[in-house]
Amino acid sequence: MTAFMFTADAIKANVRAGRWRAIAPRVYATFTGPLPRESRIAAALLYAGPMAVLSHCTAAEEWGMRPPSSGPVHVTVPYNCSAISQPPLVMVHRSRAFRHIAVDGRPPLTNRADTVIDLAVAEPTPRDAQRTITEMVTGRRVAAAQLRERLFERPPWRYKQPILEAVDRLETGVQSMLEERYAVETEAAHGLPEARRQQPVLVDDKTLVEDAVYDHLGIPLTVRLDGRTHLEPDVAYRDRRRDNAAELAGRSRLVFGWRELSESPCQVADEVAHVLHEYGWHGPLRRCPKCPGQDP
Repeated sequence: MTAFMFTADAIKANVRAGRWRAIAPRVYATFTGPLPRESRIAAALLYAGPMAVLSHCTAAEEWGMRPPSSGPVHVTVPYNCSAISQPPLVMVHRSRAFRHIAVDGRPPLTNRADTVIDLAVAEPTPRDAQRTITEMVTGRRVAAAQLRERLFERPPWRYKQPILEAVDRLETGVQSMLEERYAVETEAAHGLPEARRQQPVLVDDKTLVEDAVYDHLGIPLTVRLDGRTHLEPDVAYRDRRRDNAAELAGRSRLVFGWRELSESPCQVADEVAHVLHEYGWHGPLRRCPKCPGQDP
């Protein structure tokens, strides 16, 4: 048997002499030294077979969603394919919906929406899966509508409901990881009413938006979530003008950043609930597992 004019004996001789080396079953590198990323990808696809496509974190790297890594190449193959994972080179995944998830490319890979869903399903916890979905949509890597369509056509094998909840939040106004953290770990975790998000407000004859307001409950409270962009001079000036406009309109305002929402979401919930109660909200504040005095 020959392949590219090399007999099996010639291949074995080159390997024994150290000129070539086996990378995976039936796949050899014809050079020495470390394998470049492109060579690792090519070797993984050759091993997995002609139907294989890049998927999971490797497809995410190709789409520009994640930085290149030195870890195993992830590929997906049809469900009845015989290829199995060969660490540390390749991790093989199987899909019954294989013909619906791949797109033509060089190299071939899963489409954007299915790549994001695969990343979320591979996370260790449902909450991590939600964060991955939010990160990818707010980072403009994929549209929430695309994810919802694919989730309907190809329901994931785990985390389906948490992933759908993340998509719901994105479609109803969550536009950043900070806003997602407030919605989940402050509002939902403590039983606070759900705010209306991205609400327009007229300031200096310009229409701006507020991150979260509770006017639909008859409560003139604005919650502003300050991310890194709020340190920029133009954004800081805009925020000051919004603060002044809110003060003149008699509105209550609370402002939180990454530190408060990551380190003390329970205290944030206490402060929001305090203002809501002052305006007549009668709902109880639920204690979450992170609250002081609660069992973890």
